[in-house]
Amino acid sequence: MRMRSRLTAGGTCPGSLREDVGATAILFAVFVRYDPDADAALWHWGNRSSSDNEFYFRYPSFQDVHVMVFVGFGFLMAFLQRYGFSSVAFTFLLAAFALQWATLVQGFFHSMHGGRIHVGVQSMINADFCAAAVLISFGAVLGKTGPVQLLLMALLEVLLFGLNEFVLLSVLGVKDAGGSMTIHTFGAYFGLALSRVLYRPQLEKSRHRQGSVYHSDLFAMIGTIFLWTFWPSFNSAPTMPGDGQHRTSLNTYYSLTASTLSTFALSALVGEHGRLDMVHIQNAALAGGVVVGTSGEMMLTPFGALAAGFLAGTVSTLGFKFFTPVLEAKFKVQDTCGVHNLHGMPGVLGALLGVLVAGLATHEAYGDGLGSVFPLVAGGRRSATAQAVFQLCGLLVTLTFASVGGGLGGLLLRLPFLGPPPDSQCFEDRIYWEVPGEREEEAQGSLGAEETDTRA
Repeated sequence: MRMRSRLTAGGTCPGSLREDVGATAILFAVFVRYDPDADAALWHWGNRSSSDNEFYFRYPSFQDVHVMVFVGFGFLMAFLQRYGFSSVAFTFLLAAFALQWATLVQGFFHSMHGGRIHVGVQSMINADFCAAAVLISFGAVLGKTGPVQLLLMALLEVLLFGLNEFVLLSVLGVKDAGGSMTIHTFGAYFGLALSRVLYRPQLEKSRHRQGSVYHSDLFAMIGTIFLWTFWPSFNSAPTMPGDGQHRTSLNTYYSLTASTLSTFALSALVGEHGRLDMVHIQNAALAGGVVVGTSGEMMLTPFGALAAGFLAGTVSTLGFKFFTPVLEAKFKVQDTCGVHNLHGMPGVLGALLGVLVAGLATHEAYGDGLGSVFPLVAGGRRSATAQAVFQLCGLLVTLTFASVGGGLGGLLLRLPFLGPPPDSQCFEDRIYWEVPGEREEEAQGSLGAEETDTRA
């Protein structure tokens, strides 16, 4: 009986997963090849030194980003008291699938050569960025969707992410190295639109599981620390080696410190009896990394990074305190992880900050480095003002792709045969997992029922 209820709730997905794996494997066999830095024949042609290989200056950043995706995001979402297995493991599943699918989608858009997709360490970083956007969206619907629904969400979102990224970076010439627009804004509003379409008016039946307990908040804080520590690598990973990466890391570093300080101060100010709220610390302290994603490689200045981080931490904390309840009550958006506060609003602020800093770009400020940050401006094909306008257009395009795509995705995920969990079983691991101690509890419950019947 228990197994039947699990299958009805979409507890397993072997058939869907086999089809996804089989399709991507075939596409890899047909299209994917090593790039010259990883190909034995091509690399050794010309007697190049191994120290020149892109692997040596990209892999450390990739490693940091990889840890953020699998450890940081996974544990950050482990705050729900009865959904820890699903938070961490479904993050594992979604990210692994998204990495394969993103390699193909991004390859078709960006790195096709002679009808083949060439992959190297840079394509690994780009795929991780796409996986991060998928996991941000996952946070908005955490606990309310089954694994089959989530895989379908990832399938659609990776496609739209690749298209949006191509339009912004290749067509519009937008600069967004750390992904304030392409990753955070897109992932957040895709997830929020998805959550709106999947709105559950009877979710009160599972309200008692939506809170945290002491140890679950501690696990979530582990995710926060990992994300906070490695975020400078996340923002700087795709930038040009040299001053660009150096400057991006510095700007992110100082912005994170400012958002952390503002979060602690404001959390105590708006909290009951002047006490800190762990929800604010786990999330809003990270907003500084989001807000400088677009402008991090620009000449933001250390003071500008501090100011941006302080503003992002403030907006995010106030969002968790005041706006999240309004979002559900007035707009019917049930945002489980508060991605609107950590990724959505700071992402939009980061995009607007990029508009401002791009509009102020001059040859005097950047010198010969203008070409590495704004090549179109340095080449005279676009003014700084025009670059700022294109940056703003990039934000509008991202919001359109995310909201429309999330809405369409929500309609697909509402199909009943995808097996969503019932309202009374949301935020519950046992519907999908063998939980230690579960059988003992059931046995005790059965024994108690028998004793009641005997007494009667």
